[in-house]
Amino acid sequence: MQRKTYYIALTSVMVALGVFGGSLFEFPVGVARVAPMQHLINVVSGVLLGPWWAVTQALLTSLIRNMMGTGTILAFPGSMIGAFFSGFLFRKTKRLLGAVVGELIGTGVLGAIAAYPIAALFLGTKGALWLFVPSFFLSAAVGVAIAWVILGSLWTAVILPQMQRLGVVKKP
Repeated sequence: MQRKTYYIALTSVMVALGVFGGSLFEFPVGVARVAPMQHLINVVSGVLLGPWWAVTQALLTSLIRNMMGTGTILAFPGSMIGAFFSGFLFRKTKRLLGAVVGELIGTGVLGAIAAYPIAALFLGTKGALWLFVPSFFLSAAVGVAIAWVILGSLWTAVILPQMQRLGVVKKP
């Protein structure tokens, strides 16, 4: 019960940070409005919560931002795919680099490809697919760079002991 409460509470905090931070730090790049804060939150969620809780965080953040009018429908495929791959690769590799690569590939490439037909269908975007990948990738790169610095600086003193306590990473 304590472990599930931890995951629910931390997911809620990540959603709140994603909604608030995503609304503050966003800018247009190409055909998309990018929010590097979401990528930062995706990596942190992927590392601390795992792939399925990270996807839940990304879904709820995208949903709330869209309901508030501060996000776009393109946030759904990009953030959810990136969050999943970030958590999945972290769980497989047990390395922060896995989470970072997962977010870059998941959002920057796969999420951009998945967003293209959605943009064409619902937003009437007539741009080429190659316009989506650079803008999604740039946004993800900024977010994962910030996540790398934050998580890297907290890794030994805070994150690793917490993950060992929860049994995500085995104690040496």
